[in-house]
Amino acid sequence: MSKDQLTLGETRVGEDPIALFGTWLKAAEESEPNDPTALALATADENGLPDVRMVLLKAFDARGFVFYTNFDSAKGRQIRENPQAAMCFHWKSRRRQVRVRGALDTVTDAEADAYFDSRARQSRIGAWASDQSRLLSSRALLEQRVAEYAERYGDGEIPRPPYWSGFRLTPVQIEFWQDGAFRLHDRIVFRRPDPETDWSIERLYP
Repeated sequence: MSKDQLTLGETRVGEDPIALFGTWLKAAEESEPNDPTALALATADENGLPDVRMVLLKAFDARGFVFYTNFDSAKGRQIRENPQAAMCFHWKSRRRQVRVRGALDTVTDAEADAYFDSRARQSRIGAWASDQSRLLSSRALLEQRVAEYAERYGDGEIPRPPYWSGFRLTPVQIEFWQDGAFRLHDRIVFRRPDPETDWSIERLYP
């Protein structure tokens, strides 16, 4: 690969960071062995202490980046108290990462229903059986709850739990990072003061 191909230049990234993200994600899907949509999601609790965990990106477009969760989980509670977050995608096979920051809003019921219905049946049962992030006395209890909900719904429809939905992060900052020789990485950041304004493009020191 030539030096020009490795350089992430301001004039080559275009003006739309969502489009660039889509290009990078497609490339990652061709080379990442597992979960190219995996991202580290950072939130903060009521004391401002950061908390981070891996989740899966389930949709993205000009409006933002979508993931789903139990609203009573640790991240769900933190987001409702402080609806801001940061994401970091790391594609090791491509030696790239993307960092995203912004505010969070709940997706529509129609969006949540459509995604929930697309999940594997056992995953839908699991959403009912798991009191996510809360204390569990034994694995056997979890398996018992799964069996109970499987029996309750049988072969019928499994509705989406009222406490289960998705969040959309609307970005105000998106940084594209590409590995460079001798740690002289390329960092291009798109910023905007709010979602109604245009993006600015800047280069950062590595």
